[in-house]
Amino acid sequence: MTKKENALPFVTVYTTSSCAYCAMLKNFLTDQNISFDEVNVENNLEMMNHIVRTTGQMDVPQSEVNGNWVVGYDPEGIMQAMNN
Repeated sequence: MTKKENALPFVTVYTTSSCAYCAMLKNFLTDQNISFDEVNVENNLEMMNHIVRTTGQMDVPQSEVNGNWVVGYDPEGIMQAMNN
């Protein structure tokens, strides 16, 4: 096996407390047994600025999967990014 095949995907989900799509995405990841770190950007201006600089988008949720970005509630995009 290659190193990539052994590595677990690293998923970080950037959220806010009042975002329904954020809750849906976290539920999807949990249902798929995909572990993730959550960063609530509501009270973290530095992280909000980071995702805006990186993706050009202010919307949440945004997910970083092994360095690939998926904006919005996009289960298919998450699964594709996990396989890259």
